[in-house]
Parts: sequence; structure tokens; C-alpha cells
Amino acid sequence: MSTPQIKLGLKENWQQFTLLVIANMFVGGMVGLERTIFPQFAAQEFGVTSKFAVLSFIIAFGFSKAISNYFTGKLANRYGRKNLLVWGWLLAFPIPLILIYAPNWNWVVFANILLGVHQGLAWSSTVVMKIDLVGEKDRGLAMGLNEFAGYLAVGIVAYLSGWVANRYGITPYPFYIGIALSVLGLLTSWIWIKDTRGHVVQEQGNATQTEKTKNLFWLTSFKNKTLSSVTQAGLVNNLNDGMIWGLLPILLFSAHLKTEQIGLISAVYPTVWGISQLFTGKMSDIYSKKAMLFWGMLIQGIAIILLPLCLREPQAPGGLITNALHLKPFPYYLLPITYYLILLTSLLGFGTALVYPTFLSTIAQVTRPVDRAESIGVFRLWRDAGYAFGAIISGITADLFGLEYAIYLIGGITVLSAFVIQFRMPRILPTP
Repeated sequence: MSTPQIKLGLKENWQQFTLLVIANMFVGGMVGLERTIFPQFAAQEFGVTSKFAVLSFIIAFGFSKAISNYFTGKLANRYGRKNLLVWGWLLAFPIPLILIYAPNWNWVVFANILLGVHQGLAWSSTVVMKIDLVGEKDRGLAMGLNEFAGYLAVGIVAYLSGWVANRYGITPYPFYIGIALSVLGLLTSWIWIKDTRGHVVQEQGNATQTEKTKNLFWLTSFKNKTLSSVTQAGLVNNLNDGMIWGLLPILLFSAHLKTEQIGLISAVYPTVWGISQLFTGKMSDIYSKKAMLFWGMLIQGIAIILLPLCLREPQAPGGLITNALHLKPFPYYLLPITYYLILLTSLLGFGTALVYPTFLSTIAQVTRPVDRAESIGVFRLWRDAGYAFGAIISGITADLFGLEYAIYLIGGITVLSAFVIQFRMPRILPTP
């Protein structure tokens, strides 16, 4: 039977929802810690200069987060969302300490395995709990608020870590931020946040109807046209994010920008991504999810392809496309190069904001409540494996052919993903 005292809706559960938003800011901040300074940290502290070797920390992060996402989805109903969230924060405690005292690069890679498991448990739990609380009507808004909080924190901490590193050195001071985040995240999750399994029972309507759909992994990954289209786009989205995370600071550093400028430009992307989701999340409740996914992936791909062109010197020979058009890549006489980079990373952030909450609200709409946690877990398995695939593909390509070709390749794959959405995914009507 339904539990009468449990109500679904954002208004009805605003206190718990707010706590989950705050908790997710702490989760996002743990990732932001590495977004700006890691390539320099690798080179200065450990002498790691190979692009592929530098990106090994993202590979470790991506695979460990992907696997923990999947098991979080499978185990959420059995052990409870809150328990998984608390376990995730317990794993976060050693991470900044390992980064401060790591004797070699292998310890840094190990810290990022822990970071991936922490993110899989903590971020996945907050996602599923928010969807549980709000019910059908405001799923997109809920996901927009969730991702807004997480990625705004990524951007803020990315800028702060760059600012601290520029003034006090690449280590240990930037990593003290991570110690504070892990303490705050654990206390918030352990003391104040409550489990939401009762809300799932309420939405299901009958507690005896708990048998899950079989072969959810195959259905979500390949068979169902809607779920598989969303899943491939999620993988490609994080494939390009993994490349941006690892190679954008290297690209900017090679253009002789200062650490603080690199921190600002690197922070713009997740900050715009986060803030925009305040609007794009609710948009996915109202407008065509398919259209938002198509345009979001397309905008991302175009912005990525333009990044290397932006850094070409005006007097230098352009690439094939630039020469063919007899145009300089960007009118540098109008604005400094930093402004163009901020514009492109803003477009990249907005394109990502169009798709990120829409991914999850689409999956929530087309799956049963009892299947939702596992289906989201499968989606997040593939999506966050994209971090690792992006680091592997872009790292090898950059080492063999150069940074520009790696970025062009990832941008092209992102554009291709947009057309997979356009031609494979059926149109999803907004929730009434």
C-alpha cells in the first residue's frame, strides 16, 4: 500500500531537495579541484610530460566512476540511496591527502580511482534521490538544479585552485580545498539527508509491484531507440569533456597564457554549464527533448573544433579550411584572444547544459520507477566511461599527430553524435 505521509513534488520536499543540492555542490567541487592545475602538477612534481601519461589520471577516474555508477544504480534499492552517498564521502577523505603527499605518479592515479568511485556513489545517489522526491512533473527542473549546483561548484573550485596555485604554488595549498569539501560533504550527508526509497514505493503506486524489467543493461545500451540514443550521446558528451579537462589547460599553456588566465578560461566552461542548467532543466520539461539533445551536441562539436583555430597566430598560415577561405581564423584586432576563448568555452558550456539534464529527465520519463535507478546507472556507466575513452583517444592522437588534430577529432565525433540523435531517436513528448 502507499504510504500516506510521503508526498511527491519539489514544493513538498523542498528541504531535503535543498540539502541534496548543497551536497552535490561539495561533490562537484572535488572534481573542480583538478580541472585547472593537473597538467602543470604532473609536469612540475613528477616530470610527466607525455599527453597520454598526463591523461592517465582521467582514464583511471573515468573507468572507476563508470563502474561505480553502474553498481550504485543496481544497489540503490537494496542498500538505500543515503548509505551509498555516505560511503562515497568516506572514500573522499584520503584523496587530497594522497595528492599532497604522493611520492610518485602512480599514487596520483590511485587517488583518481578513489575520486571516480566517490563521484559514482555520491553524484549518482543525489541524482536518483532528487528524481525520487519530485515525481513526474518537475524531473527536468530537478536535474537542472542538480547539475547546476554540481557544475557551478566545479567551475568555482577550478578557478579557486588556479588562483591559489598561482599565488602559493601548485602544491599543497590548492588541495586543502578538497579536505574542507570532504568534511562538509560527509557531515551534510550523514546528519541531515534522509533516504528516499519510500518515495519510489509511493510513485510506483503498489509496493507489491517491485519486479524489475529484465535485461535493462541491453535495453538501455542498445535495444531501445530512445535510451540507446541518449546513452551514446552521454558517452560522447563526457568523451569531449575528458579531452577538455586534460588537453585544454595544455593547449592554453602552450599559447603562453598565465596560470590565472588558464584557470579563468577553464572555469568558464563548467560555470556556464552549471548556471545554464537552471533554465535548460525546466526547458526539458516543456520543449522537445530530442531537439535539445541535437542542438546541444551540435553546439558542443562546433565550439570544440573552433578552439585550436582561435589560438592560431593571425600572421601564421591557417589550416586547410582557413587557407581555402582566405580568412584569418579570428579578428584579433577587435578583441584580445582571451575573449574569444571565453566565448567558445561559454558556447561549449551552454551546449552541454542543453543536454545534461535532458539526458536524465528523458530516461526518467521512459522507464518505470522501479527500473529507474538501474537504468540511470547503466546510462551513467557508459556516459562516464566517456571520460576514459576521451582521454585515451585524445591522448594517443595528441602524442602521434599533435594537440590540434586530437581536438578536431573529438569535435567531429561530437557533431556525428548530434546526427545519431536526429536520425535514430524518436520524438519524446513533454510530460503533461
